[in-house]
Amino acid sequence: MNIAFILDPLEGISIKKDSSFAMMREASGRKHRIHVIQQEDIALKEGRVRVISTEIFLTGKIFPWYEKGEMRHGHLDEFDAVLMRKDPPFDMEYYYATQLLEMAEREGAKIYNRPASLRNWNEKLSISRFPQFTPPTLVSRKESDFREFLDCHQDIVMKPLDGMGGSGVFRIRENDPNIGVIIETVTLYGKRTVMAQRFVPEIEKGDKRILVLGGIPAPYCLARIPKRGETRGNLASGGKGVAQPLSERDLEIAGSIGPVLKEEGIYLAGLDVIGNYLTEINVTSPTCMQEILDQTGCDVPKMMIDLLEAECA
Repeated sequence: MNIAFILDPLEGISIKKDSSFAMMREASGRKHRIHVIQQEDIALKEGRVRVISTEIFLTGKIFPWYEKGEMRHGHLDEFDAVLMRKDPPFDMEYYYATQLLEMAEREGAKIYNRPASLRNWNEKLSISRFPQFTPPTLVSRKESDFREFLDCHQDIVMKPLDGMGGSGVFRIRENDPNIGVIIETVTLYGKRTVMAQRFVPEIEKGDKRILVLGGIPAPYCLARIPKRGETRGNLASGGKGVAQPLSERDLEIAGSIGPVLKEEGIYLAGLDVIGNYLTEINVTSPTCMQEILDQTGCDVPKMMIDLLEAECA
């Protein structure tokens, strides 16, 4: 197979933890050919979506971990599978990229995840499709709404709708002297719509990342446990990742959401679960494959390449 990865510059990838690299390594081990594409190298020319791709070869070393092969101009339907793995933030450039990729899909390209679903499944707002699993949630830009929500729940978390890695996340309690300035900061003085959720104290046991592949959850998740003095478990914020089997509640949540994701063309997603509550559905570039593999032997990258081979057969 020829597999193309649309992702951030290779120089910024940490091969010790990057899930895209883990999938590349698995695919390369099966003699599949690996190509990389930068988001800025996708264009519409003469009525067709064209890309500039570069084939890479894994060296098996820590550095340099790849060697560049031929760079070529072509079309996405020339690849057996295209994985859109560009990291957030979901800005207008990302939005335009999904539109171009949707055009390429109509030309015959097989793109995972489906471009329209990448656009439509906001990683924060999409939990509203499954209210039976979510904590009390508010989405607004009005300070009065957040103050009322805080009065009701006493302890809440506010976060932007387009962030990643825990960036811009604030916890507010009813006696916090900085309530006003936090709301102003997160909402940009009422110009930006953001989300608030009731604080879930089980965060101290970890913000669990459950990977769902082709509608089926991997049997292990990664509980990202906050460092001392933090309420964010994100690894990018200093959290510690501890792999563990899925609980009955995890299986209930993933079992209900997984088939919907698959129907929408989302073949790789990361559900974030704190305690018994679903807090996010990550569809752009879910991570934690390597941590789960290293700690448990559960080979999630293998599961993903198995899935791609089956889809493209």
